[in-house]
Amino acid sequence: MVVVVTKDSTDPSIVALIPARGGSKRVPRKNIRPLAGHPLIAYTISAARRSGIFSAVVVSTDDEEIAEAARSRGAEVPFMRPAGIAGEKSPDIEWVDHALRNLAANGRHFDCFSILRPTSPCRQPETIQRAWNAFRSEDGIDSLRAVEKCAQHPGKMWVIRGNRMLPLLPLSPEEQPWHSSQYQALPEVYVQNASLEIAWTRIALEQKTIAGNVILPFLTTEAEGLDVNTEYDWNYVEHLVNTGVVTLPDPV
Repeated sequence: MVVVVTKDSTDPSIVALIPARGGSKRVPRKNIRPLAGHPLIAYTISAARRSGIFSAVVVSTDDEEIAEAARSRGAEVPFMRPAGIAGEKSPDIEWVDHALRNLAANGRHFDCFSILRPTSPCRQPETIQRAWNAFRSEDGIDSLRAVEKCAQHPGKMWVIRGNRMLPLLPLSPEEQPWHSSQYQALPEVYVQNASLEIAWTRIALEQKTIAGNVILPFLTTEAEGLDVNTEYDWNYVEHLVNTGVVTLPDPV
């Protein structure tokens, strides 16, 4: 079902920012690796364009092959990401700041930005529309972030010190520790996923953060937040697609 997005002159402008560095290690070249006959990044570009909410769809990459694949699918790559902010430990704010400032330097100013990661190929145009409607309907927020109920509860996680274990969360009641409780008895905890983030541009440029302090949760459903980061994930998504359990956005 398509969520209707109506626009008028008072709507804030928004740019889609798609990060796609070339140095992925767990799944080499994953951003352009074929999934169901198309490069992985094609599904995110398609979902962004078909959502109808963005003034521009921009890919941030340090890799010319990825840049060419992105352009061939209708995205812009108006500049390349410097190698110094394209490492595996580079924080998101570095490439987001770089992208927004380069766009602004060319007279392209946007009120908001959305991060759409290629590793979430099952995100649909309707997912983005639903998130945008939620974001622009809420006053006083800095950003919106996609989350889902966690499958692996942190109340059952541990840290190891030498040959001893300690609970990661030392907050559970002594009479019934979380690590010895049923999942259904534990407090609800949500984990962020790769589906999407939306924020006001001023938050990134002025506060040097992609999230700010006041964050609206956006609950994804089913495969909307599925993240492909390992070979296991890749094989799982292929299985879901091949068996018809999930449908990818039309990349054409």
